Amino acid sequence: MLKRQSGIRREQMDKARGGVGVTIFDHLLEKTEMKTNCRMFTKITLEPGASIGYHRHDKEEDIYYILSGIATINDNGETRTVYPGEVVYTGDGQSHSVENKGQVPLELVSVILTYEAPER
Repeated sequence: MLKRQSGIRREQMDKARGGVGVTIFDHLLEKTEMKTNCRMFTKITLEPGASIGYHRHDKEEDIYYILSGIATINDNGETRTVYPGEVVYTGDGQSHSVENKGQVPLELVSVILTYEAPER
């Protein structure tokens, strides 16, 4: 399967998970296009000052891969600075948030894997 850029669904969300500003989600693959327990495979863009609020993951894990920009991550209450090429893993029962405190857009890939069978 090849999915061209024109086929990627873009979603804009204001104040994602209680955060600040607009978050852009480019859904690289929809969960209905995958046969695994992957709930989300998405490129996320946060403009300077934007954030995704602090939230918990239950019965799933979220993996961030930073593409560009510098992320400020709240990783279970510990603040970390994350750079391009680095990975953040949030496991079952853990919480996190992400904020762009930099001067350029923050781009990252998010993969959310669930422990339950996907809906078809």
